[in-house]
Amino acid sequence: MKLLSRLLLGLVLLAVVIAAVGFVFLRQSLPQLDGDAEAAALTAPVEIDRDSLGVVHIRAQSRPDASFALGYVHAQDRLFQMDLLRRASAGELAALLGPDLVSTDSVLRPHLFRQRAAEVLAALPADHRAVVEAYAAGVNAGMEALGARPFEYAVLRQRPAPWQPEDSFLAAYAMFLDLQRADLDDELDAFAKEAVLPPALVRFLDPGGDEWDAPLVGDSIVPPPPPPADSLGGWAPREAGDVAFESGYLAALVADAERVGSNNWAVAGSRTASGGALVANDMHLGLSLPHIWYRAAISVPDAEGTTQTTSGVTLPGAPLVVVGSNGHVAWAFTNSYGDYADLVRLVPDAGLTNVIATASGTAMVDTLYETIEVAGADPVRLAVPMTPWGPVLYRDGRGDEYAVQWGAHRVEAANLRLLDLEGARTLDEALDIANGAGIPAQNFVAGDREGRVAWTIAGQIPARQGHDGSRPVDSTDPNALWTGFLAPADVPRVVDPGDGLIWTANARVVDGEALDRIGDGGYASGARAKQIRDGLRALTLPATEADMLAIQLDDRALFLQRWHDLLVRTLDTAEPTDERRAALARLAAWEGEANATSPGYGLVKRFRQSVGATLAGALLADAQTVWSGATSLSEAAIWRLATEKPAHLLPADAESWDALLLDLADRAAAESPATWGDENAAAIAHPMADALPVLGRWLRMPADPLDGDAWTPRVARSSFGASQRMVVTPGREDEGILHMPGGQSGHPLSAFWSAGHDAWVEGRPLPFLPGRAVHTLRLLPSAR
Repeated sequence: MKLLSRLLLGLVLLAVVIAAVGFVFLRQSLPQLDGDAEAAALTAPVEIDRDSLGVVHIRAQSRPDASFALGYVHAQDRLFQMDLLRRASAGELAALLGPDLVSTDSVLRPHLFRQRAAEVLAALPADHRAVVEAYAAGVNAGMEALGARPFEYAVLRQRPAPWQPEDSFLAAYAMFLDLQRADLDDELDAFAKEAVLPPALVRFLDPGGDEWDAPLVGDSIVPPPPPPADSLGGWAPREAGDVAFESGYLAALVADAERVGSNNWAVAGSRTASGGALVANDMHLGLSLPHIWYRAAISVPDAEGTTQTTSGVTLPGAPLVVVGSNGHVAWAFTNSYGDYADLVRLVPDAGLTNVIATASGTAMVDTLYETIEVAGADPVRLAVPMTPWGPVLYRDGRGDEYAVQWGAHRVEAANLRLLDLEGARTLDEALDIANGAGIPAQNFVAGDREGRVAWTIAGQIPARQGHDGSRPVDSTDPNALWTGFLAPADVPRVVDPGDGLIWTANARVVDGEALDRIGDGGYASGARAKQIRDGLRALTLPATEADMLAIQLDDRALFLQRWHDLLVRTLDTAEPTDERRAALARLAAWEGEANATSPGYGLVKRFRQSVGATLAGALLADAQTVWSGATSLSEAAIWRLATEKPAHLLPADAESWDALLLDLADRAAAESPATWGDENAAAIAHPMADALPVLGRWLRMPADPLDGDAWTPRVARSSFGASQRMVVTPGREDEGILHMPGGQSGHPLSAFWSAGHDAWVEGRPLPFLPGRAVHTLRLLPSAR
């Protein structure tokens, strides 16, 4: 027994020693927050203040020195995150994370973004290149100044590679991949439907809008009624089976139906007390740890020698403020969902391998070979078929292959023009800069201190001739190849509208010729935009920052109200059972909100989802033989089918519409959790949380029940939602609001790991500007 006791004691002591050593090692990778540090690349001293939340304020004598300092703090707080961003877009994850990531790299590498990033860097003007190079030098200096490598590299038994100037554009390309890849799926979805379904049915299923539309320019669209049976040419729905409750199929449909990306709006000075514009923004993105954004204020002298301060959120990996305010102009983004990519169907040249027919004759399909390095395994050789339009990335169910023509593949699509917003003094200057910016095309909403407001597209829009890009074109089409991008003067704008209101929420913004130029890459439902617009119009003036935050936190379920009423009617007219009585009791407690405590919201949502999935399974089965991803049905079509109940469009395996709806209602009631918060709890974690079961608990935020959902302005899902909430008037930044999930630091032992997260969960305002400095680090030029 004594031997066993000693052995157990020894094991305990060993565990304590290992834990202590690990703790000491972890602490060594915390950044220096106070004192002085030398930096050879600087031309003058730089001060880096941090407030109680870890928000940094950089004070420098030149923009390159400020960029160096931003790279320095990004590396010290977010190095692993930055590394993943550059590796993801370059298709180089397996070199860090091992064989499991080879398949991911094989999908991403054909875009050749590392080569493209180098070309973009070479094309930069000298002043922008100086900023990018200073940023890279700062990242590497910050990395080297850490007492130990960040813990992720220790776990992986790897060391971080130096940051190259072109890596900042790889970080930007990661955002292109995140925000624009769905465009191609929408194109194939529409093509597949048109290939096999009756035209009248296609028009009904995808009307291009409905009564929920709330564009800035134009009216809502009146969708067509269900097509009569004699217009379908003998076509009939297939059996739906159990697709509504197959997780993979339902997930695909739900992801499409709930496509979200952000809210932004601006209120003109005529509607505010100060006379300046109010600009609000909450960008909806995937939520993880560390968080995608990093809060910062950057102060440098302008051309006249006056200190210019730009504040907002930055992207670790990039040397600029993404959204924010410079004291003269404030700006905000939402994903625009225009049509920024095309599919070109490759028409084989008869009898020849790797030769395709074109309008002018033939073209070769060249095969490029890329080497994917793999940690702990042999390299993998990847063949990348390349055409004049771009890489060959798609094959449909009939064997046809498609090349991808995407704006992101062109050198002109990426640049550092967004940096110039720091110096914009007027709304017009900001709009001109936005139209030339090299970013994924965004709804750019801006307002200035004089009270003016506007919308335009920031980023590049393809210039097409002879087709609109909404469907694949053949390689033999003489208009298949783009002529470039639209000139900035041709990009649509809405400036100083009569009602003083601008709003966007990923839905259609304009109509007519302006819409033709932007295209339709799969707009979101207009439900959020409509609710925001109506909320802005209903405000008691003058509008305030608190009013803007209240709209961002609006979780009223206006979109689902009619589905609640339909569900109540369906259950109320059926034969009573204990289960149905319980479901009706939950629905009776409905308050019309996506509130975490609501017993009825999740039930209503599950019912709506299952109806949509069932109808998609029956109506799109033929289209899915052409493209397996053809799963989208418009809200207009789903609602009219469920309420008008045309017999000829009933799924083949359903007895009647009433029986189908009742069955789906019963199953939704049985499968939905007791409250919305039980289903909609935060799952915000570090990517290594699941791989480190012992330490994983410290790599997660609390599983807070979250108010909100995809169809309310307060978008909130377990790991997707508002990546920040910002409200600001240019020149009155001290009255503004800014909070975000997670914290500034990516280090779990940092005081800033989760600082400010509770305010985001609760919807509590935090100041837009950094607070009083509690830490100050001075970076000093070292002797050369």
